[in-house]
Amino acid sequence: MNTKLVQRQKIRYRIRKKVSGTSIKPRLSVFRSNADIYAQLIDDENGVTLAASSSREKSIAAQSGPKIEKSKLVGASIALKAKDLGILNVVFDRGGNLYHGRIKAVADGAREGGLQF
Repeated sequence: MNTKLVQRQKIRYRIRKKVSGTSIKPRLSVFRSNADIYAQLIDDENGVTLAASSSREKSIAAQSGPKIEKSKLVGASIALKAKDLGILNVVFDRGGNLYHGRIKAVADGAREGGLQF
């Protein structure tokens, strides 16, 4: 078994014990793959995804540049979708990744878009 993946899964479980989203203050969950990055606003009480954004969306994928810049655009995109739903406050879930690089870029983009966490 890949020990790096096992460690990350343990970290994810530890984070999820403490972080939970509601319909008023949803969880901003970030998933990072090697190529792309995905962000979701999740209401854990009802088990519903309220909004989602990723670097695979046509408007973001058409942009040229490094992955970190696309990550910032994903953060801005999810913030825009949250504003349309009337959501201003969220709980950030880094998904077991370090708060650094592309994960931090999503958070910065979401903050610049008007989300508070």
